[in-house]
Order: sequence, then structure tokens, then C-alpha cells
Amino acid sequence: MENFPTAEELAAALRAGEVTSAELTDEAIARIERDDETIHAICVPDFDRARAAARGADRARARGEDRPLLGIPVTVKECYDVAGLPTTWGMPHYRDHLPAEDAVQVSRLKSAGAVVLGKTNVPFGLQDVQSFNDLYGTTNNPWDHARTPGGSSGGSAAALASGFGALSIGSDLAGSLRTPAHFCGVYAHKPTLGLAATRGMVPPPEPAWPVDMDLAVVGPMARGARDLALLLDVMAGPDPLTLGLAHRVTLPPARHERLRDFRVLVLDEHPLIPTGSAVRAGADRVVDALVDGGARVSRDSPLLPDPTEAAILYTQLLFSGSVARFPVESYEHLQARAAGLDADDRSLDAARLRAMVFSHRDWIGTNDRRELHRHGWRRFFAEFDTVVCPITPTPAFPHDHHPDPRERRIDIDGVEYPYFDQLVWAGLATMPGLPATAVPAGRSPEGLPVGVQLIGPMFEDRTPLKLAELLEQRIGGFQAPERKLSPDARRGRGGDPGQISRPAGRGPGPGGGGLALTRLAE
Repeated sequence: MENFPTAEELAAALRAGEVTSAELTDEAIARIERDDETIHAICVPDFDRARAAARGADRARARGEDRPLLGIPVTVKECYDVAGLPTTWGMPHYRDHLPAEDAVQVSRLKSAGAVVLGKTNVPFGLQDVQSFNDLYGTTNNPWDHARTPGGSSGGSAAALASGFGALSIGSDLAGSLRTPAHFCGVYAHKPTLGLAATRGMVPPPEPAWPVDMDLAVVGPMARGARDLALLLDVMAGPDPLTLGLAHRVTLPPARHERLRDFRVLVLDEHPLIPTGSAVRAGADRVVDALVDGGARVSRDSPLLPDPTEAAILYTQLLFSGSVARFPVESYEHLQARAAGLDADDRSLDAARLRAMVFSHRDWIGTNDRRELHRHGWRRFFAEFDTVVCPITPTPAFPHDHHPDPRERRIDIDGVEYPYFDQLVWAGLATMPGLPATAVPAGRSPEGLPVGVQLIGPMFEDRTPLKLAELLEQRIGGFQAPERKLSPDARRGRGGDPGQISRPAGRGPGPGGGGLALTRLAE
């Protein structure tokens, strides 16, 4: 089993003169060239410019410079604009879309001294919890090539687990940072809504304008908890085009420095979907570590905003926004289908369909309910510091490329549930805009990684990040998977892809990370 150093460890070695950025970059490129034929994580390599950037980083260090990520090899999710590289969001008809400017977060990476190795794979339009498309093929889970690494930041998580760079940046609308981290055994942090600027993370051919996103965020991925904080410090801050300010912000410190001072609520059950035994066992490992460390752990609280209503609100906000650019004929078809629903149908499937034809009046009513939940969370976090809960109900599932997502099912301990119902846990933090840190929590009986998320108070991102660091010290963190040589694996072959799905209309709205909307409008 290989040992992949963290960014913090690499930075220390670079500062001590034990290694050069050129050496680290060559090593990372060699590993990608050796192993990525079976993983398919790096969809757009940029090795020549990476080597040049590494040599520049070494010269800068020789001049006495020292920036947070100086000389550290990293990857970038495909949906971010990188000048001179295609940004397609996995959509083949945009294969020649070459932005002239870096996304604001790519610019911040480079300003911090990072060496960008290339871009990582995504689902078509960032609209799935898997990572496959006709342009770049299928990304496989490094722990089991027959399974997905998650989506839509699946390429980034697979790259980290495979040692392809020390850090990556992704995005999250429906768990797209957290689910791949959970499936691949790495770390990720969904920042507070609006904390990190998103300009240049936009579907082609839309212009890269600074916009305020309703649910989606951009955030860091890493192999260690402290690396998340390191990268978040680089990413955090408003867009200077919006505020005309320097992008630096000062977040409040973590509420506590010792495990025994944390007040934690543990949720391992959801009213709308069961929790699989492997994920429940991972949550139990975290609970045991918290109790052993002296933390105050509770299993319920009347202060917790109603999770059933939260899931419905999240579903309504998510789907109403995701179909906003569908063509008129698709919208009219959805209206007809929604009108045919039984008035008493309160399922998540019905909520999804009704949300797709929301009026602005409907959306305002839902948003008002969201504000009530946000107020409830403020009251909750006056008594608690963090919520520990699942990210999805299961570990990584086998590749499922059925062209109609309504026909897909998620298997939870032998019982099948609608594919999209697994999003309710991701929505718990996304709907109110709370920060959430995904941390490894051991492995399933089949040897697959299992993670949990630590949800914290709004704009107190350092609190769940600190708890992640303390838990890493107690139960361990990332472990590299055994390297697998799969002679039958070919680029674009990860299970049986079948016909790859496509959304109707002009493509997705900005933000990414959550939906295979292909046939929902049919």
C-alpha cells in the first residue's frame, strides 16, 4: 500500500529543502501516466504547463518566497475555467470551448503557488452522483473499479485517493464534494453558502459573471483534515468584481480546541430513507471516538429543525432551479404530468415533479420556509456545536448508467429505493447553507470507504473542520487503496455504461453536483 503525503507534509518538505516542486510534479505525473488508464480521473491533463509552473515555484522558493501552496501539485474539477483548457462540463458539443481566463478559484490556487496538473472528470452537465460522460468516459472508484467514485466531483475524489496531486477543488449542490469523499475515503468541505467566490465555475457557453448561487458552493478536497483548512483559507472570500475588495476574509476560530468540549448531536436515521448498516457502523465509530474523548453526545433534540420538511424544501429548491432553463415544450409536458398527481401524494418523487413547475410565488413561499429553518438552526447551534450524520445511506454503489434516472434504484441492505432519495442527507446542510465537512469513518465489510459529515453553524466553518482534525487523530483518516491492475478496464468503460443520459434544453444552471435530469422532463 502506497503512502501519499498530505499537502501540509509536502509543504514542510519543500520548505526544508528535502524535495523540489519539479520532483513532486514529475512523480505525480508519472503516477497518473501509470495508473489513470484504470481510474480515468484526469480528463484534461496539463503536464507541460505544470512542469513549467513547478520550475517557477522552485525558483521563487530559491528567492526566499513562501506562499501557502507554493510548489504543491493539485488538480481542478473540470467545471472550472482554466485558461487554454476546455471547459465542457462533460458535454461533447462544447469540446472546443476554451475560456480565455481562469476561474477566480483557479487564479487563487495559482497565486498561492499551486501547480495545476490538470482537470478531473465529471458527469454530463454535473447532473449525477456518478461521474461519466460521452466525452471523457467513466471514472472508476479506486477501491473497486466496478463502482462509482461519486459525483459530480468524482474525478477529484478518485484522483486524491490515487495519489494524483495532494489537493483538489470541487463544487457541491447535492453532495458533490461530500459524496465522492465518502465513496473514496478522502476529506471534503462544503463551505457556508457564499463564503467562496464561484465566478468561472459556470456551464458553457454562459459568461463567467459573478453571481450569487442559491444552493451551490465551491470547496476544497484533500487527504487530510488540516489540508482542508489550508485550502479553504486560499479559497474563502468574496468576488472582487462584486465588492471591489481584496478576497481575504477572517472566519471566527473554532469554538473548541479539545474533543471533550464539543457538544454534538448524532443523527443516523432519517424519516424518509433508511441508513444502511455499513454507514451506521461508520457513524458508530465516530460516536465511540467522541464519547471516549469526553464530548457531550446527544441522539435527539427538540431544537433540531424538522428533517422531513427540510428534505421537502431542499427538493423543491433544488429541482425548481435545475430545470429553469428547460425548453418551453419540456416545461409544458412537466406541467401536464404534475397536474396528474394525486393531491395526497407527498412522496419525494411528487415533490420533485411539482417543484419543476414552480411559479415564482411558489418559490417565494418555499424560500420563506427556508428562512424559518435557518432561524431554527441558529437556535440549535446555541446549544450544540456540530451535527454528525450520514452523507448518503450506502457506500459507493455499482456503476448504473441507465438512461432514465427514474428507473435507477439505490440498494440499501437489500431493499431498493428511488435513486434521488439518497440526496436527503446532503440536503440537510445544503438547504440552509450550512458548512459541512466530510470525514472518513472506516470501511464497510466489503472493504469500501465509509464517511460521515460534520455540519456546523453558518460562517463557523472552522468548527467542523477542527472536529474533523480531532477525529482524524482518534480514529485515523485517509488510507490509500491497494493499487489494482484491471486489464479489462478501458477509458470510458466502468461497468456497463449503456446510453449516457443528457438533460433537456440548454444545459444545467450553475453550481453542479446533483442531478441526472435527462428524462424527468419526458
